[in-house]
This record gives sequence, C-alpha cells and structure tokens, in this order.
Amino acid sequence: MSYLIHQSKERRKARASLSNAPGRFDLSRERFEDEWYQDPETDVIRTTIRQEQARSIISYNRSPDLPFDRSVNPYRGCEHGCIYCFARPSHAYLGLSPGLDFETQLIARPNAAEVLRQELSKPRYRVATLALGTNTDPYQPCERDLGIMRDCLEVLRDFNHPIAIVTKGSLIERDIDILSEMAAKGLVRVGISLTTLDPDLSRRMEPRAPAPARRLAVIRRLSDAGIPVRVMTSPVVPGLTDHELEALLAAGAEAGADTASWIMLRLPREVSQLWQDWLAEHEPGRAEKVMTRLREMHGGRDYDPRWGQRMRGEGRYAEMIAQRFKSACKRLGLQEKATDLRNDLFRVPPQAGDQLALF
Repeated sequence: MSYLIHQSKERRKARASLSNAPGRFDLSRERFEDEWYQDPETDVIRTTIRQEQARSIISYNRSPDLPFDRSVNPYRGCEHGCIYCFARPSHAYLGLSPGLDFETQLIARPNAAEVLRQELSKPRYRVATLALGTNTDPYQPCERDLGIMRDCLEVLRDFNHPIAIVTKGSLIERDIDILSEMAAKGLVRVGISLTTLDPDLSRRMEPRAPAPARRLAVIRRLSDAGIPVRVMTSPVVPGLTDHELEALLAAGAEAGADTASWIMLRLPREVSQLWQDWLAEHEPGRAEKVMTRLREMHGGRDYDPRWGQRMRGEGRYAEMIAQRFKSACKRLGLQEKATDLRNDLFRVPPQAGDQLALF
C-alpha cells in the first residue's frame, strides 16, 4: 500500500524519504482509514523484493556526459535509500513512488546473468566497457542473499569483458577473487562513492549505505588486491558537504584510490521535492542556502537537464568547485581520467554443444 501523506518518523525508521508521493505516471493516492483494515506492521515500513524475468539486460545510451555507452543493472530500486539519488524517478515507470517505494519495493532480475551471456554471445555484439551500478547499486543488501551481481561477474570474467563498477556497498569485498583476476588483465575498475566523512550526516542522508569509514576500508581492501579504485566525491552538496571536498579526496587517496571524480547534486523530476522535504526536516537552517546555490548554477531552476550542464552546473560557484577539485587531485597524485580498459581480450567462451577446434 502506498500513501500520499508523509509518514511518521517511527514508520520510516532508517529511511530517507519522508513521503510516498505518486510518480508522474501514477494516479494520486491517499491513505484512507475505514477502521476495518488492521496492518500488523504499522511500526516500520518493511522492504519487499519481487522478481522480474528480464528479456534483455544491457541498456545502451548516447549521452555525451557519460564515459560509457552500455550498462547492466541487476536491481530496480535501492535499499540504501540515498535521498539525493538521481535514479529515483525511474521507479515512476513501474507505477511506484520515487519516494519510499524506491527504497522499500525492490525488483530483482534473477535471470540477469543468463540473459547477459546470451547477449554477449551474439555475433553482432561489439565489445566496449560495460558499466554496472549506474542506476541502482548492484551491492545493496539484498545481493547478499540473491547473488545476481556475482553471477553476472562470472559471465563477464568468462568473456574477458571490460567492466566499470560503481557502488557504496561493502559486499563488493565478497567478489575480490573475481575482480582481482580481471584486474590483472586490465579488465576492471571500481568507483566508490564517498559523499561525506560525517557519519551522522551520512546516516541521515544515506540511511542504509555503509558508513564513510567502512567505504574507505573497502577502497583499501580493493586497492590492496590490485583492483584500481576511483574515489567519487559525488554528489557535492553546496552549503552542506562542499567544505569536505579536499578532505574526501585526501581520505580516498590515503586508502589507495588512484583516480577521482565529482558530480554536483542533481535534482531531476521528483527528486527535487523529496530533497527539499528532507532538508526541511534534517537541515532546516541550511535549506535556503543549499537551494539558492543550486538555482544559481541552473539558471534559477532546481535542475538543468541539458547535456554538458546537468552534471556540474555553471557559473562562479561551479567553477570554484572544479578548480578546488583539480588542485586537490594534483596535490594528492590522483588522476582525473582512468587508464582505458582492454577490449582486445574479449572472446565468446565455448558453449555446451559447440564443435571443438582441431588445433
């Protein structure tokens, strides 16, 4: 059941969204109490996972803002619940709310690895770096039980396919055996998102994601295993986390990251109101400053979706953040562009029933 009204703090414990407002493709919904229905779990909002049989799994894009043209997402929705997540509006396409539904009503694609193997095996497939975790985190809590991401990694390893992973999840450590093998061949890089070093702010803004110190430990373990890691100081939140930029980069470099990147806070579609509601409850004294800065970078709007502008904005403030980032990276020895991954090792592995070669 989804509600239009804001939920009590008790019900949304460890959730970032305050409400479950309908998406733009859905009818308005409100809670109606007729005193007959009794919900045995009114204390907290539980996470539910339903399964979807994927018919295709590789998504292609033509965005000039992105360093990849294809991606795989094993899950829809994300229990990490980051209030600022730009992927929230995608839940509206499912008839679900970008608010609490995005954090609590997840969709898993258990046949993802099987479909991926089929798509990579097609004669017309041409290899290029495949991104994982670009929409929702492939290492969110449910992956521990479902293992869909690991199944996909095993396929990609078998094909010697180059991959770029983005995550906040510490569960990636489980797959160091596969990732280190691929890294030795120049086939993988990992990006770890580090938004703040303040554990209290992180818990409120990213309620079910690992704490900042835990993410730094992940960077260290991956780096020690020979896996190249990028520290992603994203999103930079003006008036809230922007003062931490140099400290975040320094912490990432000390943990072993060799490259770095940043993106300004983005508020597409429904995310804007969800974010502003969160600010009003958690950071009321900074809300006006945060939104004023964002609007200055987007021509007076909460968000500018134009390519070339949406990731970082424009104007003096955006330029200042870019200069600070570049200066810190130079001082810390962090690269802004990662080494290209190898495409020349890709091959379709033998399948059951294939004719064996003579030599």
